[in-house]
Amino acid sequence: MTNLQREDFSKWYIQTIQKADLMDYSPVRGCMIFKPDGFEIWEHIQEEFGVRFKEEGIRNAYFPMLIPESFFTKEADHIEGFAPELPWVTEAAGEKLEERLALRPTSETMIGTAFSNWINSYRDLPYEINQWANVFRWEKKTLPFLRTSEFLWQEGHTAHENEEDARNRTMRMLDIYKEVIEGVLAVPVYQGRKTPSERFAGAVDTYSVEAMMKDGKAVQAGTSHFMGTKFAEAFDIKYLNRDNKHVFCNTTSWGVSTRLIGSLIMTHGDEQGLVLPPKVAPTQVVLLPVGPWKKKPEIVERLEELQKQLKAKGIRVTLDDSDNSPGFKFNEWELKGVPMRIEFGPRDMENNQVMTKMRDLDDKVAVSLDDIEEYVEKSLEEMQVRLLETARQMRSSHEYTNIDTLDELKAHIEEKRAAGEPAGWVLAGWDGTEESEAKIKEETGFTTRNIPFVPAVEKTTCIVTGKPAKHTVWLARAY
Repeated sequence: MTNLQREDFSKWYIQTIQKADLMDYSPVRGCMIFKPDGFEIWEHIQEEFGVRFKEEGIRNAYFPMLIPESFFTKEADHIEGFAPELPWVTEAAGEKLEERLALRPTSETMIGTAFSNWINSYRDLPYEINQWANVFRWEKKTLPFLRTSEFLWQEGHTAHENEEDARNRTMRMLDIYKEVIEGVLAVPVYQGRKTPSERFAGAVDTYSVEAMMKDGKAVQAGTSHFMGTKFAEAFDIKYLNRDNKHVFCNTTSWGVSTRLIGSLIMTHGDEQGLVLPPKVAPTQVVLLPVGPWKKKPEIVERLEELQKQLKAKGIRVTLDDSDNSPGFKFNEWELKGVPMRIEFGPRDMENNQVMTKMRDLDDKVAVSLDDIEEYVEKSLEEMQVRLLETARQMRSSHEYTNIDTLDELKAHIEEKRAAGEPAGWVLAGWDGTEESEAKIKEETGFTTRNIPFVPAVEKTTCIVTGKPAKHTVWLARAY
């Protein structure tokens, strides 16, 4: 990590997203404004997920933001899980409402009610939809993109004939999340099952993809929930099956949010600012005239021609011919995390070349104008792969699999704190009890992230009790 990242990672993060012009603060506590660059990153994330959802046969829909209070009372675990975070509408047009309306924290209740009307026969199944929307959870402690009172997300909801089909959908969406988060955002994740205490309110099983940030903390990057028949029973989602009997559907829900933007910033950013993966960068290539270029209008003309060539290849390219100095421009575009910079001046024109600089590499490379299109495409592809590999190396350097007792974990945390280093993630044995899980959190601040599908090491004893471990879990501090 860089100096400020080591000294105060949160301060570095806030400064970076503000200087890069991704967001601004809202007059409403805990809410934020997405500025164009910040929102465009989200648009590219939406595009990548949208293509995959449609390939799966999942279609988009939209449901109202306001949810009647009576809907929540139908599923006890659900309302208990969300009650502390719900903002309520109690008046409209100067009159008190007969029933309070919640600003949606999630849409299981609203969509469950609709499914109960829409699904009648096994011929209607599977019923699979997705919604891109804003949701509200009145957070006490907020951090832009990662944890805000209002945020943007997608939430998928499906209904199936049987448990097997529903579980297959649950796991398929988890795989899609991993595919996009790693392949598009270049953020490596651990897949696994959440412990019961970390499970989504009302779910039978919750599965997650968890990411490690540069400061060693965890971000829950996406979740996929198998609901069984719990919500179907609460909202009367029945269908006439192949034996001519009315039975309850098995349902699922799954979602990712704009916290993915915060995750990629905290994974790739450096002392200069953002480092954006090419696939989601609003600007992938910036063209800069350098030297005494104003005396030679043909320099800008050649860059405008190159801009058209790259745009025709589908590359998001910007020509910066502003009056700012080259040094100012270099710093500004590095701060914004633009993957590739191309410089072109009088001497370059004489040599029929440009000078290129990748955001994540130190050296500049001279490239012939005859080869530049192919070089740009190849370089962006290589950077995408390189960022993921770099992030994987960072992650592996902060993974600890040799800590077997609570005292060892405390000593590890203290040692890393004294050295100014991330405590990282610890793979530990857990006896499966809520008491042991609570004690870990109480004494260390670490929480269970998930029970990984393929742990690097199978732990045999519980880190708290020393009894035989029922599960191997990842432990870390989380955002």
